[in-house]
Amino acid sequence: MTAHVFRAGAPADLATLRSLRELPGRWMGRGFNLIARPDKHDNQPFFLQLSATQETLEFAPIGAPVPNRGSAQDDIFFRGVHYTQQISDAVTGGALHFETGQWIDVPATTAPTAPETVARLATIPHGDALLAQGQPLTVQGGPRIDPADSTPTTHATGQPVVGAPYLAPFTTTPLPPGIPAGAIANPNVVLTEAIKDQKITETVVLPLSTTDVIGGSAGGIQNIPFVVTNANATSMTAVFWIEKVSDPVLGEFLQLQYTQTVILNFLDIDWPHINVGTLVKQ
Repeated sequence: MTAHVFRAGAPADLATLRSLRELPGRWMGRGFNLIARPDKHDNQPFFLQLSATQETLEFAPIGAPVPNRGSAQDDIFFRGVHYTQQISDAVTGGALHFETGQWIDVPATTAPTAPETVARLATIPHGDALLAQGQPLTVQGGPRIDPADSTPTTHATGQPVVGAPYLAPFTTTPLPPGIPAGAIANPNVVLTEAIKDQKITETVVLPLSTTDVIGGSAGGIQNIPFVVTNANATSMTAVFWIEKVSDPVLGEFLQLQYTQTVILNFLDIDWPHINVGTLVKQ
């Protein structure tokens, strides 16, 4: 069968990537990672791991339009990029995260009725695979970065966990070098501090969610059984901002910021795993 085959071709005209057109290339920078993870090995309910991070994120265009064959409407074609993300601890150099995947630009459709979206397809060697989607937009000036809340919540009610003495690490764990105060409660302060003195003239906003319904359906996360039983990744939300920065010395350059929250469920509690980054295109 050849109905869904696409052929490699010449390098894509980057303009056809639309909101993804600035992604191809290598981005490097730093950030912050907060994760509460199970700690049965040490006979503790959890361990709060905080890391200043260094990161490399590389994108390359998919070489030809990808056809999706229609039955309720005519065929659609979309462009995309594939990527590799590597994150390590900025202090120790130890590996923290490795991810491969694709971003695709999906045109508006009539069946289902849906606007233009972007989607991210990702795989992670812990045994997780996700599909997230969102509606891109471009704004003049810098990004609006809302707080990211790291508060654990009770899974059944969604209410903040209170009165549990083992939650003390959220107030007592020391921050890594270079991470600003307040980053445990709101990791996005790392992003706002990074750009507080910058002049950003334009921002492409790429929101993503595994749970938002667009065109009648949502994305999702699939995990291996061990992950489901021990620390189930249930949802992911993220926002990526591609920023044009105007600097009196360096001139204009491209910067990529992002915040991502994955909910991990264990002990009947939903624990936000939040990582953020500020990267510059090389």
